[in-house]
Amino acid sequence: MELIASKRFTRATKFIRATIIITGLAALTLSLLFASLILFAKALGAPPLAVPQSTLFYSGDGEIIGESDNGQKRYWVDLEGISPALIDATIAVEDRGFYNHHGFDIKRIAGALLADIKAMAKVQGASTITQQYARNLYLGHDKTWSRKLNEAFYTIRLETNYTKKEILEGYLNTIYYGHGAYGIQAASQYYYGKDAKDLTLAEASMLAGIPKGPSSYSPFLHMDNAKRRQEVVLQAMKHEAKITKGIAEKEIRYPLVFNRGHKTAERKIAPYFQDAVTQALKSQLHLDDRTISLGGLKVYTTLDIKAQEIAEKTVNNVIEQTSNIQTALVSMDPRTGEVKAMVGGRDYAKTPYNRAIQAIRQPGSTIKPLLYYAALENGFTPATTLRSELTTFQYDDGNSSYTPHNFNHQYADSEITMSQALALSDNVFAVKTHMFLGEKALRDTARRFGITTKMPEVPSLALGTSGVRVIELVNAYNLFANGGAGVKPIFIKKVENHRGEVIFEHQTERQQILDPDQAFVMNEMLTGIFDPKLNGYTKVTGNSIIPQLTREYAGKSGTTETDSWMIGYTPELVTGVWTGYDNPQKITVPAEKTYAKKIWAQFMEQSLKDEPVKKFKESANVVGVYINPVNGKLATENCPVKRMTYFVKGTEPTEFCTEHLPQGEPHKKTEKKPEKQTWYKRLFNFWGQ
Repeated sequence: MELIASKRFTRATKFIRATIIITGLAALTLSLLFASLILFAKALGAPPLAVPQSTLFYSGDGEIIGESDNGQKRYWVDLEGISPALIDATIAVEDRGFYNHHGFDIKRIAGALLADIKAMAKVQGASTITQQYARNLYLGHDKTWSRKLNEAFYTIRLETNYTKKEILEGYLNTIYYGHGAYGIQAASQYYYGKDAKDLTLAEASMLAGIPKGPSSYSPFLHMDNAKRRQEVVLQAMKHEAKITKGIAEKEIRYPLVFNRGHKTAERKIAPYFQDAVTQALKSQLHLDDRTISLGGLKVYTTLDIKAQEIAEKTVNNVIEQTSNIQTALVSMDPRTGEVKAMVGGRDYAKTPYNRAIQAIRQPGSTIKPLLYYAALENGFTPATTLRSELTTFQYDDGNSSYTPHNFNHQYADSEITMSQALALSDNVFAVKTHMFLGEKALRDTARRFGITTKMPEVPSLALGTSGVRVIELVNAYNLFANGGAGVKPIFIKKVENHRGEVIFEHQTERQQILDPDQAFVMNEMLTGIFDPKLNGYTKVTGNSIIPQLTREYAGKSGTTETDSWMIGYTPELVTGVWTGYDNPQKITVPAEKTYAKKIWAQFMEQSLKDEPVKKFKESANVVGVYINPVNGKLATENCPVKRMTYFVKGTEPTEFCTEHLPQGEPHKKTEKKPEKQTWYKRLFNFWGQ
């Protein structure tokens, strides 16, 4: 018997020894494998933490005007930008040992496993914050073994390469809180209309309970469930000594005020403008669509919300609802090129086609200021006179002819000054000037002013028969308002990536394109369309809106059979308005012909209402003299009308007007040498014969 017992003891000892050895080897193998896994995870480096985030668009004063989110609201905030109450509540209810474990809570896993075995079902989870973060970043929510293994591996990579603070910050910015809100900032704005840093304990404890089951614990869907879950959160915080029992009982009874809506506007503010911003992100920064939509960018634009609201309201008030006519408006700061307001059509929901930057339409007489600037460069002055009469022009080596007509077929049938021709929009004067300068001059000048559309070299080009874009023509007028310095249209001031790093910041570049003296002379000439002193055979073209204007403006209107324009400016604001039909057709309704001027006048007056009145800064080499606006000669005390007119020094008139001398006074004209006619006057007189 002793022998048998001894043999049994010996076998048991061997079994125990073998078990210990095998267990030791297994433990060693597992340790080596785990160490290798950690080394491998470390060697792979930090996994990327980028997640889709909403791109936000801001106005010029920092107010959110819209976002690109693909249906998921995501905004990243630093841990310092999150309420401490929310952080404590989340850790207490989701992962009490977060700061002590290395990605896996072994005790919690064992407890959950025992609970599941007892219930014969999955009743308790054991995922740590790091595991949940790994799942949110890289994996789906299916329950396969491959997904669990991948989750474990990514958990190790996160814990190996990132600090606890970084992991917690990432988790709170990616976890789903229901109703399309991803991350605590989006959730805080949606549920309470405030930033995450401003959450109270009661608000934080409610939100911290939602991620366990967003559809089950939403206070908007199941308030009773949400309150019970909030109590669980508060009890967990009490257990972790973050709050006292009394505070827990007080906070559960605290009445919550919900917002139910994101901070960003439901209605897209300035949609045509935002489309232009998106296009600028592509063309200027070379960003792709996904980066723009889900890159978490912060795009700081040039939009002035007040000006935009005025523009949209004015368009709606002026244009009758029954009219099918369309419109475009662009308003810019001429000093910087910043676009302050943009209307690309009457209803973005019906048609997102942006007529302000895409449509190419005939500018009519709004092209004339560019022509007359070229004339100033070539010896003309505001006092230069030409005959306004029905004239037929020969061109193309005499093979073609062109006969321009004034509005209502009215002509002076005498000489008028360039200043008056511009104010009355005399077409014959414009074509004569164009033909004298040469048909290439206006085209080349337009290129200098930033017009990129094709312009044929024909006589009618002087009357705006070649199409242009609204934004380009408005920017061309910027040169006048800006003293001849050119700037490009700007929609974006600055862009930050999802980490808050500035990836683009606009620097205004001014290039002196025009002669500052001639630019000032043009500015003063363009005030003439609002000055009745320049009335002649017809009234100045801005006559109908003069009663609405309370300050000095420069500008020009333009009309073709299918297009109506008004572009005008002060030293601090340039605005252009176009109206017409998308499929070009004659504007026959009288009221529709006045829309552009009315919109422009109302917009400018309201936009500048609280701004000080500014005059155009006189350049160094100009001189102002009073002239008779009809004949361009120096006005005397006998002239019934005289107007201050500016010239580049040395080009001002020297002969006095003698047409209004009193009876009996010696005719001074005989005492002076007869005016010497310039060769181009003789040429045009020959054409007139």
